[in-house]
Amino acid sequence: MSAAEPAALAGRRARLAGRIGDLDALLVTTPANVRYLTGFTGSAGSLLLSGGGAVLRTDGRYAERARGEVGDLEVVLDRSDAWLVERLGAGTRLGVEEHTLPWGRVLALAEALPAVEVTPAGRPVEALRRRKDPGELAAISRACALTAEVLPAVLKGLSPGVSEAEVARRIADGLAEAGADGLAFPTIVASGPAGAEPHHEPGARTIAAGDLVTVDAGARVEGYAADMTRTVAVGEPCPRLVALYEAVRAAHADGLAAVAPGVAAGAVAEACEARLAAAGLAEAIAHPAGHGLGLEVHEPPILRRGEAATLDAGMAVAVEPGAYVAGLGGVRIEDTVAVTDDGARVLTAAPTELIVC
Repeated sequence: MSAAEPAALAGRRARLAGRIGDLDALLVTTPANVRYLTGFTGSAGSLLLSGGGAVLRTDGRYAERARGEVGDLEVVLDRSDAWLVERLGAGTRLGVEEHTLPWGRVLALAEALPAVEVTPAGRPVEALRRRKDPGELAAISRACALTAEVLPAVLKGLSPGVSEAEVARRIADGLAEAGADGLAFPTIVASGPAGAEPHHEPGARTIAAGDLVTVDAGARVEGYAADMTRTVAVGEPCPRLVALYEAVRAAHADGLAAVAPGVAAGAVAEACEARLAAAGLAEAIAHPAGHGLGLEVHEPPILRRGEAATLDAGMAVAVEPGAYVAGLGGVRIEDTVAVTDDGARVLTAAPTELIVC
């Protein structure tokens, strides 16, 4: 499914055509960018945008899907680059997405198109994708609502003896039953000392009494991702863990309060980090304070110290301060928010007070 109607997709392609500078044509190969511009959800597709219009290239496996998803956009079925030879004249400057296109593929294009200048195009599609339209925000909001419904419900039912892998399975099953199209990313479940690993992979370790358990999960709806993290205690945690939790909770609140249009992405990170540093946890910071999201879980802007890119109304960003102490554990609290005209709206609305199961 697509979060945009054919007219909206055509509008995106028209705006992109005005952003490619002195290029004669642009070859879009990044799957999320192809989907954003065409609605096509197959795993093998590319879009050629030129003065002659737009053409989606896929292969026979996706013929019917493409016809059903892209409206009246021209579709070419071809596994080779022959279709490009027929459409790009001598001297054409063809831009490619060098940040995702493998070098071998670039060389193959240059060999197949000897009369065409193949050149880096930068990231014009990603620049368009930063600000979401109403259809995109609706899909993200739905994904967030499902996540905010399922994640707290699963966490409240935790008890000693449950494995991290079982918690991840409960999240996946709950999101599927709630109507999500799938997971936005593999669920992170980190219990006890493993909580000091921000991207710990859930395994056979069983939760023990007194553990903090951090769960980072998200639903996907119409291709769009949610991202939410909560940390709970299973049994009474030690005072050091409680202090760690409250410091991160305060940093999370400061980060949310800093989100507004015109604010530098780095300022949000600085708000989070200042609170953690004041609690003596500067060395416990292991990652940026957040990121944009949409068709991909991690999109620009990155909320990190020194990042000058500004937040704009229509963006969706995740604010996720965390603190991690080896041998003790870790805490992360994360919400996805929509940047509005006058601030931010939390899309993964759920309490942040420490829950003791």
